[in-house]
Amino acid sequence: MSVLDKFKLDGKIAWVTGATYGLGKAYAMALAEAGARIAFNGRRKELVEEALQDFREKGYDAFGAVCDVTDEASVAAFVSAVEAKFGGTIDILINNAGIIKRIPMTEMSVAEWNQVINIDLTGPFICAKAVLPGMIAKKSGKIINACSMMSELGRETVSAYAAAKGGLKMLTKNICSEYGQYNIQCNAIGPGYIATPQTAPLRARDEEGHMNPFDRFIRSKTPAQRWGRTEDLEGLAVFLASPASDFINGQVIYIDGGILAYLGQDPGNLDESKFAAEEEAEAEIKVAD
Repeated sequence: MSVLDKFKLDGKIAWVTGATYGLGKAYAMALAEAGARIAFNGRRKELVEEALQDFREKGYDAFGAVCDVTDEASVAAFVSAVEAKFGGTIDILINNAGIIKRIPMTEMSVAEWNQVINIDLTGPFICAKAVLPGMIAKKSGKIINACSMMSELGRETVSAYAAAKGGLKMLTKNICSEYGQYNIQCNAIGPGYIATPQTAPLRARDEEGHMNPFDRFIRSKTPAQRWGRTEDLEGLAVFLASPASDFINGQVIYIDGGILAYLGQDPGNLDESKFAAEEEAEAEIKVAD
């Protein structure tokens, strides 16, 4: 097998949770481009149908359905439907579905805490548990968990999210420990701050053209001095899903522009004009596309 062939996913069945938009959809599109057959789920039927149409328009073999990752029966039914659709067991699982609630810990209810923990930590446990028997049987499988910089760092108002993502880091290591003997690799991707429609308000300039304080803060803490883009994550997702990563197991790989390695600089030292030019260039590219 050539080096490039090791990155191919031809014929593999890949399930990406929460892939109706955002990072999950980017992961799924990347795996599909590498040759995988895509299964994905979401919580809203209309978003599932819209995403399914997007996959089919690109000529990708895809299956989408509503499925609650915190409901074991719902997950079991989804996995059965995927196996019936594609005629085989799932080869690749990306546990992407997740939520965050920014609430001070002393103001967060137990119900709100449980919702975050259930989706961000218990959900990946349920989904991995559902696909592991098939992977064990064929002695091959890839599980990729969506960790976060909050798997390593704390921050105000995200106690439940940080607890869940820290737990997910250790679940990643434990799946590796239990099932590595069956040629199953479980690793995680830890995105930094990514430019998406959801984070656009944090990067928008005010009426006088000044940077959002949070945008300035993130750039000052990141050696690359920019937000990540969804395409920055796609290559790692394909790599961790492919035979090229067969001897990598139990690792969390951070795609953060160096933020976890850097103490940061004074936000006041940033040159706003530099970033204004960058934003204009990106806007022109979007128009051209």
